[in-house]
Amino acid sequence: MNLLFNTKLAAGYSSNSQVARILTENWVKENSHCPCCGNLPLNEFENNRPVADFYCKSCNEEFELKSKNGKLSNTITDGAYSTMIQRINSNQNPNFFFLTYSKQWSVNNFLIIPKQFFTTEIIFERKPLKETARRKGWIGCNIDISNIAEAGKIFLVKDAQQVNRQIVKESFNKTVFLRGKSADSKGWILDLMKCVDSISKESFSLDDVYKFENDLKLKHPQNNFIKDKIRQQLQILRDKNIIEFIGRGKYKKVIL
Repeated sequence: MNLLFNTKLAAGYSSNSQVARILTENWVKENSHCPCCGNLPLNEFENNRPVADFYCKSCNEEFELKSKNGKLSNTITDGAYSTMIQRINSNQNPNFFFLTYSKQWSVNNFLIIPKQFFTTEIIFERKPLKETARRKGWIGCNIDISNIAEAGKIFLVKDAQQVNRQIVKESFNKTVFLRGKSADSKGWILDLMKCVDSISKESFSLDDVYKFENDLKLKHPQNNFIKDKIRQQLQILRDKNIIEFIGRGKYKKVIL
């Protein structure tokens, strides 16, 4: 994987945004493999397609690319808020690639957030455009990736170092089962993943997770058996090899 952009493609363009779009899209097309099946290369959709930028001919996964110059931040700017919410609720959203690059036109970080991790909780409205704007009243959105479980942030390149392709593939496919879950079931599993992420220790106990009981009750007020639900979700995470049960109420995070 070549982390340098092909800057020759920018010749004749004066707009920084145009240059960035051309170089980043070309880099993904020429260098990225499919995180789901490992196929190389990815294929581009036609320009200005409203939903996705790339797709894999082998497994039909679709990907939208967001890129920025500088460090990877928790807040990523996206398009119209209403469109994003509609896509999430209809399960028509693609997987998201996020790419950051240096002033020297070199990739720093390149990660994918699988679509099953996108919920309305991570999408926030931006302020409406002013009355003087051409699209006055238009409301965009930000994606807050700090609210996404660590299992949903899969790096292909991290700190300018390529991640092994097999690790990427295993990490991506480990949580695909979430796509078949109802919104409520998926919400519970994602919430438990974030609780486990919040525990600083690699190994933890059932009691460590029980400490999140009140927080989970606030998020799921209709459930009166929070501890039972916690144990149930931990079993699911164990069965999917996201955590490991090591005996006597003890668990261990599985790190690829």
